[in-house]
Amino acid sequence: MSLSTAEHLARYLALPEPASLDKPGEAQSLARGPAGIALLHIERAHTGDGTWQQAHAWITRAVAGPISAAENTGLYLGAPAVAYMLHTAAIGSTTRYRGALQDVDKHVTAAAHQHTDAAMARLGGGQLPTFREYDIFSGLTGTGALILHRAPGSSALGRILDYLVALIRPVTIDGQELPGWWACHDPRLRTSARYPDGHGNFGAAHGITGPLLLLSQAARRGITVDGHHEAIGTILAWLDTWRQDGDAGPWWPEHITLGELRTGRARQAGPARPSWCYGTPGIARAGQLAAFATGDRRRQQLYEDALHQCLADPVQMGRLTDAGLCHGWAGVYQTVWRAARDATTPALATHLPRLAEALVEHAGSGGEDEPGFLNGAAGTALALTTAARDAAPISGWDACLLIN
Repeated sequence: MSLSTAEHLARYLALPEPASLDKPGEAQSLARGPAGIALLHIERAHTGDGTWQQAHAWITRAVAGPISAAENTGLYLGAPAVAYMLHTAAIGSTTRYRGALQDVDKHVTAAAHQHTDAAMARLGGGQLPTFREYDIFSGLTGTGALILHRAPGSSALGRILDYLVALIRPVTIDGQELPGWWACHDPRLRTSARYPDGHGNFGAAHGITGPLLLLSQAARRGITVDGHHEAIGTILAWLDTWRQDGDAGPWWPEHITLGELRTGRARQAGPARPSWCYGTPGIARAGQLAAFATGDRRRQQLYEDALHQCLADPVQMGRLTDAGLCHGWAGVYQTVWRAARDATTPALATHLPRLAEALVEHAGSGGEDEPGFLNGAAGTALALTTAARDAAPISGWDACLLIN
């Protein structure tokens, strides 16, 4: 059933639409544009369920205009998104898209150095960051994840890891000690009455869990910089401090205010929607990977148990209302599938059949409303393919979620 639903969604996304003159840069969006949808057809070409001709049509559509190297580019937009797309296509081949990759890699490397320069200058000036400086979608964590797969021994990756280590150190603003990643705005990148002093974000997508994922993934591959393990330890200690223990197991707030930081108490009454972007699934996978990086079996078991209890709680799971990767069933399925493959016990794997059933159900009800990768049909179809094949994606498409 999973594969038939994935086939249906793939047919819906068979051919790209003509380029939009109103939104020329959207083609290079991994989240919503052809670059992200191409990931589905690339994986299908790798598995033999689709053809390279289909994949090439979407790749060509994604690069129909000038590739953006603007200041706002990151893993999910512009040159890094194009490089990631081409990287997944080039897997297993010594020639496929290699020339194009070499060209775009130069833009990615240059942008990585520029963005790191700006971030380090901001740190030197004693100002707080926006989470776009370091997050997965737009920031240096996402760019670092790409470079980890493309050029793991490069100076660009080393500088990004050095930056993340510096980011983790506490800073003092107006006499108040804050975590270095404390965002200067509210969770929607605005100034608001509830968050006049910014916020501390826990999510994988925009919060401190993203840097933890990259630092752990790099360390697991034997790539570290000075202070690397200490930075991992600082983030884990932060998560320990803010872990809430309820009847349905441990959970973490989505974000906290300065007032909550001062009192040490979160106002969030209970666990919110469990998802990859925010909530226990993304945090638990990061904690599990950090445990691998540090050789801490006790902590690995703690995070695997937290994820198991979350998945077993019908109240939390009932808060999932859509099929997508970011905050829906597809993201939960793919995250749990990766975590289960690495787990010490079969407990996480026992949830996968039920999660697959829920994913199929939600994919069949409104699954075609949004075609894109992050919140739409392409990402849903990719997770369904994992469920049907029970095998790691050949293209490694889910590396952009930093869960593998």
